[in-house]
Amino acid sequence: MERGELDSELAEEIRARVLGEGFMKIVQTVRRNGATFRISMRPVLIGGERRFQAEMVDDGQTRVKNFDANGAAEGLEEIIAQKGARDLHLITAKGDLHVRVTRKGHVMATRSAEMDRPAKVMPHDRVKNTPLTSFDSAALLRVIGLADGDGKIRASMRGKYDQVNEFLKVIEDVVKNEEGRAKSEEFTVVDCGCGKAYLTLALYFFLTQTLKFPKVRVIGVDRREDVVAAARKMARQLDVAGQVQFVAADLATFDVRQATADSLPPRVDMTISLHACDTATDEALAKGVEWKSRYIVSAPCCQHELQKTLGQTGADVSAFAGVLRHGILRERLCDILTDAFRAMILRILGFKTQVVEFVSPDATARNILLRAEYGVKPGQGGAVSDYLNLRDWWRVTPWLETRLAGLLEKYLERYR
Repeated sequence: MERGELDSELAEEIRARVLGEGFMKIVQTVRRNGATFRISMRPVLIGGERRFQAEMVDDGQTRVKNFDANGAAEGLEEIIAQKGARDLHLITAKGDLHVRVTRKGHVMATRSAEMDRPAKVMPHDRVKNTPLTSFDSAALLRVIGLADGDGKIRASMRGKYDQVNEFLKVIEDVVKNEEGRAKSEEFTVVDCGCGKAYLTLALYFFLTQTLKFPKVRVIGVDRREDVVAAARKMARQLDVAGQVQFVAADLATFDVRQATADSLPPRVDMTISLHACDTATDEALAKGVEWKSRYIVSAPCCQHELQKTLGQTGADVSAFAGVLRHGILRERLCDILTDAFRAMILRILGFKTQVVEFVSPDATARNILLRAEYGVKPGQGGAVSDYLNLRDWWRVTPWLETRLAGLLEKYLERYR
């Protein structure tokens, strides 16, 4: 037996504890070349099935992998076979086992007194008051950078953490009627302008682990190659690269088939965007309409397009002179008008649309959200007249109208 190797009796005890009843968690930390490598494994429920989740932290990088029982047994053999100084802590319902291997290769094993505690496959004692605490999100939050190595939310990321939580709450309310979806059907979401993929990855886990959607595909689109490469790496680390895909593309020319092997585009059930800048929000809304998404959920960011023309198109805006002369007030007025136009256009095209405040202004000043669900008759007279009255008074043409002119023209033409 090599120095530092576990003897056969101790190795067999570890196998029996991990692969038998009552296993809760095993953690091993290996010290090498002044650095540490940490691997842990525990049972989890995924889609109602008992599996094993391994989390590996090496040089600050976290990777997560899910296994069946056979895969867990193979992974356990790798843990047992590790060489060098290390600490192993094994937790079961009947008691704990701690093994320490010193730099000189001495193996010391200690065992707790026998216990009788419940072996929790999932942390049922967690307070489920936010979406990101409604499932075991520790690995997710560390990988995407919202939490530090100890699992605490970083102070600098608290605002983003709150935004993602509140956005997921809206989505939960939006999809509440999807509970009866057939298990063979896939629910597809496209995140337009996914950025660093905080929401993209969180949404996948929330839909599958909390809302129990049986089959989910999430596609993140961003034009920045480096951002997409980083997002793909995180998906691999979380072992969801097959279900959460990222495409580097300009949203205006993006074809959803770029993310799939399908000859025909799959049904896009939901289109989302979180703070896509300026007309990128309009492009996301337009894509959602063109993909015939049932749901569109979008939190707009800055809106500069209307600011360029407001008050310069011949409209009598003298009553607003005191507003338009101040930059901050002009900006906010343009934001309100832009989002009002967006909501009206979606309503004309058959979407029941709401404009809501989705997060506290303390988290972000951009706290307006458009939530839309297809299901009303397009082109209703009241919706069209409301839109034209506001548009024509200001004598502007919203960018979204131009973008969706082919779909809107037949409804607007009747009122010209």
